[in-house]
Amino acid sequence: MFSKKSGDLPFSPVAERDPSMATRNSGSATFSVLGTDLTITGNIAASADLHIDGSIEGDIACTSLVQGEASTIRGGVNAETARLAGRVTGSITARELVILRTARIEGDVHYDALTIEQGAQVEGRFARRQEKPAMRREEAQATRPQSPPELSVAS
Repeated sequence: MFSKKSGDLPFSPVAERDPSMATRNSGSATFSVLGTDLTITGNIAASADLHIDGSIEGDIACTSLVQGEASTIRGGVNAETARLAGRVTGSITARELVILRTARIEGDVHYDALTIEQGAQVEGRFARRQEKPAMRREEAQATRPQSPPELSVAS
């Protein structure tokens, strides 16, 4: 009567309330949430997608970052994609960056693709990320194999 078949999945109250969470929790994708009651002092490195609603004092490196409106980050942000809605004090580097209208950013912003909603506040410089710069001519010549010097004698 109360037996469980070996193929049955356990009940997930989160997935029942939000069906999109069921796909996030199953499979290889991971998603970490730092809640509003959480304050972290130190750097964060995550291979997962990261949702921050609390306060962080330190640098953040992750694949994808979503920042809530009430969140504060005091440190650098480095992510493939970032969606910022709170306060960030520090430089931001992202391949795809979305700055929402509630965002307040103090620091330089480096991006490949950028979207800024009307009302967002940014104090800092914007710069497109650049691929590794091509070697300068002198460096290219220095790394090229040198042919033996030619010597000619004038008669």
